[in-house]
This record gives sequence, C-alpha cells and structure tokens, in this order.
Amino acid sequence: MIPARAKTAKKKSASRAAPTSSPAAQLDAFLGKFTPDVAAQARTALRKMRARLPGALELVYDNYNALAIGFGPTDRASDAIFSIALFPRWVSLFFLMNGPRLRDPDACLEGGGKQARHIKLKDPALLDSPAVQELIAQALELSEKQIDPTQPRRLIIKSISAAQRPRRPVSK
Repeated sequence: MIPARAKTAKKKSASRAAPTSSPAAQLDAFLGKFTPDVAAQARTALRKMRARLPGALELVYDNYNALAIGFGPTDRASDAIFSIALFPRWVSLFFLMNGPRLRDPDACLEGGGKQARHIKLKDPALLDSPAVQELIAQALELSEKQIDPTQPRRLIIKSISAAQRPRRPVSK
C-alpha cells in the first residue's frame, strides 16, 4: 500500500508533466511573441520545409536566444538536419550537419563553425531558389540517418526556456 502523501506527490508530478495545449497551439503561441512580419516569414518557411521534408519530425526549442524548430528523422536533437530559427529581426535556415562540406557556389551560406551553416531568409521565397534547394538536397544526402517520408509528421515541444531574450526588436 502506498502512503497517502506518496499518492498525492505522484499525482502532482504527473499533472505538471501533462501539456496544457497541443504542440501546434504551443508553437503558434511561441510564434505570436514575434513581430507579425517575422512570424509570417517563419510560418511560410515552416510550410515550405514541411512540404520539402515529408516524414520529418519537428523538434521545437523555445530557447533563451531564439525559437528553433528542427527537422530530422528522429526525436533526438543530434539527428536534426535542419532548423528554422527565429530572432527578433529575421528568420534563418540552419544546416545543422556537414555545413563545411556543402558545395555552395552561389555563396548563400553564412557561418564558420565546424558543423553548422545558415542562411538568413530575408524572404521565405529564397527557400524555393535552385541554389538553396541544391543545398537542402546535399544536406539530406550527407545525413547519416535518412528521413522516412512515410512516417507521419510529428511536432514535439522539446524545451521551453524560462528566461528569454525579447522576441521583438528593442526600441532605442
């Protein structure tokens, strides 16, 4: 028999772990913290990436610096191949693996890290450009784990940081 106190503690921790709303509603609320322009750009970029990557699992991190939505074959962050990251003034597409190995004749990629590169999406239509589509194809080819296009799309809220930088540009 479990003491009454233990039963109560168990119920509290279980209710704390239960989400208060669906992952889609949570993501929508996270996007709503940004300016309408940045949020609209992100929604368009997400729609385009979802169409390009059927079966990808979407991992949402509402972090201190940015809101990031990763796309990968599993629910592990280390397997994510791409992410859409929102900052107060722009949206970026990150190539999370093999960035330095990507052939980039049009010099679209920014960054100098050992693993990742990114493109600032001044316009989400940039995702449709042949140069960016080629970079996406290369990244998918170089990925050790492949996205199963028959797998149902899932949106997973992985973390929400209690402390966050402002999501809108700070006025001076």
